[in-house]
Amino acid sequence: MEPMYYIGLDVHKRKISYCVKDSAGKVYAEGSLPAARMDLDLWMKTLPQPWSAAMEATMFTGWIYDHLKPHAAALKVAHPLMLRAIALAKKKNDRIDANKICDCLRCDFLPECYMAPAAIRERRRTLRYRNLLVRQMVQMKIKISSLLMEAGVSYNKQRLHKAGYFRELLATNPDIDEGLRSLLRLCRETVVRLQKTEGAMVRSLERDSLLMDRVERLMTIPAVGPITALTWALEVGDVQRFSSIKKAISYCGLCGAEKSSANTVQRTPLSKQRNKHLQTTLIEAAKMAPRNSSELAMLYDTEKHKGNANRATLAVARKLVAYLMAVDRRQRDFQVVETGNEIAA
Repeated sequence: MEPMYYIGLDVHKRKISYCVKDSAGKVYAEGSLPAARMDLDLWMKTLPQPWSAAMEATMFTGWIYDHLKPHAAALKVAHPLMLRAIALAKKKNDRIDANKICDCLRCDFLPECYMAPAAIRERRRTLRYRNLLVRQMVQMKIKISSLLMEAGVSYNKQRLHKAGYFRELLATNPDIDEGLRSLLRLCRETVVRLQKTEGAMVRSLERDSLLMDRVERLMTIPAVGPITALTWALEVGDVQRFSSIKKAISYCGLCGAEKSSANTVQRTPLSKQRNKHLQTTLIEAAKMAPRNSSELAMLYDTEKHKGNANRATLAVARKLVAYLMAVDRRQRDFQVVETGNEIAA
């Protein structure tokens, strides 16, 4: 059996620092190379065989991971918050960081994080871009309202963004001068264009053969629409990576952190270590869920009677995670099964 060589990579936008060691920890090679596919190909030809590599998760990690994966015996991505040895080091530079990542990999101490397949990451990029369009659309609508308020124009807030009412407002209101009218038209055209683009992106994801069956199953859950189903499927990836519902709830950011020492236990508000895209979508879905499901409405009322509406929304969101996990794991449509006084998915 040939000895394994271990490589630590410190990845940046323009440069990649590397450190190559054998199983005994002896440095075989170290240095840096430009972050480009051609340079990576030339560098890989100089490496001893077989080799495994590790790198920290950054926004540049995806394409490097995909490019190196076919040539490596093993390729891992490290969780950046877990690499405390690097983050808290007194002396820190790219060469030292690559060396420490290499040692973590060699000694099997690397805090590995999940790396979704390239096909899932590509579609997830599309969904996140759709979320950006929605935020920009909301900003444009707010801008329309603020322009009208600046000019002292009275308007119906509920009907403002309806095409007919908006057209009538511009044509008949004497308080809107020509300069303001042109700005309002520009904002309205931007909103319409963003709406059309956003709708087309969602429809393309719903019809995608890789996601279609999974999304249709998830949408059998009460209060789970296409956006919630797509967000769950693309942000979670392989649901089997969660060994329990509690770990999935933690990943979604629906629970607080805990700091315990001796007899002192301190619980913090919702942890910032979460998938923010899933957290936002699930909270929004949980606010609407009691209108679509009697079981979730009962859960919401029970928690709200304890005195906190936000905690009630969180309880509904956690229940939605349990439903999503159950449907995804069993790969069957959602069904409510009554067991005594309890209701299970």
